[in-house]
Amino acid sequence: MHATLPLLAATDFPPIRRHSLETLQVNLGYKCNQSCLHCHVAASPQRTEMMNSDTIAQVIEVLRARKVRALDLTGGAPELNEHFRHLVRQARALGVRVIDRCNLTILSEPGQEDLAAFLAEQGVEVTASLPCYSPANVDRQRGDGVFDRSIAGLRQLNALGYGDPARGLVLNLVYNPQGPSLPPPQGPLEADYKRELLQHFGIRFDHLFALTNMPVQRFGSTLVSKGTFGTYMQLLRDSYRAENLETVMCRSLLSVDWQGFLYDCDFNQMLGLRANLGGQAGHLARPAGPAQPHLRDLLQHEAAGTDIRIADHCYGCTAGQGSSCGGALETTAPDVTQTAVVRMTEGMR
Repeated sequence: MHATLPLLAATDFPPIRRHSLETLQVNLGYKCNQSCLHCHVAASPQRTEMMNSDTIAQVIEVLRARKVRALDLTGGAPELNEHFRHLVRQARALGVRVIDRCNLTILSEPGQEDLAAFLAEQGVEVTASLPCYSPANVDRQRGDGVFDRSIAGLRQLNALGYGDPARGLVLNLVYNPQGPSLPPPQGPLEADYKRELLQHFGIRFDHLFALTNMPVQRFGSTLVSKGTFGTYMQLLRDSYRAENLETVMCRSLLSVDWQGFLYDCDFNQMLGLRANLGGQAGHLARPAGPAQPHLRDLLQHEAAGTDIRIADHCYGCTAGQGSSCGGALETTAPDVTQTAVVRMTEGMR
């Protein structure tokens, strides 16, 4: 059982509005072959929610009608959806950039032996989670044996040309802190990853994305059970940087759940904070209308200019160097106060 998260209340986070829609981030289902401690989706092998073929068809229709530039596929393990490959092929045929948020171990699951070759054939950009280059740290966060399987997956991708600038197959890695602390500066951390992975495993990749752990779902419940939820939230608030507001990912992205309903980001999806496609639904004190926006509504309504739903967890995207699905929003943000980091990390043990 997970600890109950504190109820959301009105927030003093600054109101923000969406720019033009560039990325459709689609959650193809909550089923995953792993159960990671930091997972804000609370995905696991036991989850059964999966997007069906009718909703997949609506995703394709929106991509075509709205001329969306990027399709960001997530889960769970998005590849476990039986329609994953059909969606990828259709999106690529439309000239859409496709990103697969891959956990790497899926590449060695039964029935997925040709997955890496499929991704390379379609020119899919792979963004893969590897929270550390240390085997012990990865296995502690993601399960025994995950590091070795992840390295095997990276080698498989490298053999197909991923991580080689001459081949044009992009391979990104994702870092998450081990506990309730902000990630270190992304640039130096990327250099460390590239050095260590090349020296010890012969692995090359393009970019490292340093993501802040969001206090929702499984990670949020862990904070509550350890008594560090309030301290972590205070760290996020104290580390707020107004200059990150302009480039937070919700400005140009909409998140789609497995049923086709729309949210401003993946975190709002997990909190049930539905998006707004015309009204004033930005602040929690201003409730949304009676109908929850769906993919089909994107064919009738523009997303640009609408208010974005906000709550205290939004401070996670603006804290320090900032955080988005594409990594840090700025690479020169100051370091987080280490005293607070050490104190909270000790509380997680």
